Amino acid sequence: MSSTRRPTVLCVGLTTLDVVHHVTGPPHWGRKERSVGGELLAGGPAANAAVTAARLLGSARLLSAVGTRPAAAPAHADLAAHHVDVIDLAPADWDLPVASALVDVRTGERTVVSPGALGNRGVDGAQYSLAGLLDDVAVVLLDGHHPALAARVAAEANRDRVPVVLDAGSWKDDLEPVLPRVDLAACSADLCPPGGRRAGDDPFGVATALHRRGVPTVLVTDGPRPVVWSTMDGKRGSVAVPVVKPVDTLGAGDAFHGALVAALAVYPGEWRRCAGLAAEVAAVRCARLGSRAWLEDPGLAAVVARLRPAGRGVAR
Repeated sequence: MSSTRRPTVLCVGLTTLDVVHHVTGPPHWGRKERSVGGELLAGGPAANAAVTAARLLGSARLLSAVGTRPAAAPAHADLAAHHVDVIDLAPADWDLPVASALVDVRTGERTVVSPGALGNRGVDGAQYSLAGLLDDVAVVLLDGHHPALAARVAAEANRDRVPVVLDAGSWKDDLEPVLPRVDLAACSADLCPPGGRRAGDDPFGVATALHRRGVPTVLVTDGPRPVVWSTMDGKRGSVAVPVVKPVDTLGAGDAFHGALVAALAVYPGEWRRCAGLAAEVAAVRCARLGSRAWLEDPGLAAVVARLRPAGRGVAR
């Protein structure tokens, strides 16, 4: 990468159309409920991470399936407005998955209903060349929702010596062959490997399971608790998380992952420093209501300044 160009990241995986309702309590099944606000925007782990990374770095790339059908229009508009360059691999008949989310404005808790990448309909992009895909890319993030595509991109990244980060929100058997190509796995507390326990209950046990599958560095996030880390050489520790009153936790994990890869693009190899910065960003996300309003929070401006000082460039 040229020393005069800012780094960028490539986020690979799921895009959805998110329908978000802000509510004042859990809904009652079988009744009509009134919301106090709402949003219609692009969602999905990779898409949300790309929006976060773009806010921190100035732009980001998203390799996903969005398509051209009616549900795709607001998703495309939202991503464009937030400086995400979409590389759209959707086949002609692709229906963008639609997800629904409820956010309790009193507690910040969220509930999401989503079809994921529609099971076996996940795209692999086999008809597209990956030539030039990683030009000027400093870090790749995989969310695992299009496993065949993730495998192709991870192999390309390994050849180009571009670090690969995995958003390990849930266990996906199809991703096992990809794990040896992953440099760092950022796991949610709910990740549960076959025969193991939840990462939130046994972070080092889950880390060991991933180390045995070839992942050198593992992080485990668990809401307001410290980020636990483990490396294949037996070192372990944790990174503190800022204390905030949660207002809206929807997409907090995606914000963490987007910030993590953005920071790694600027501070290569300094993953503990980057995990701390990502925790700061996720805390800002949780303290503001709205899936995009938090991007303009004054608390985020200081992080942006640390990642985008005048004249900074990254050599690779």
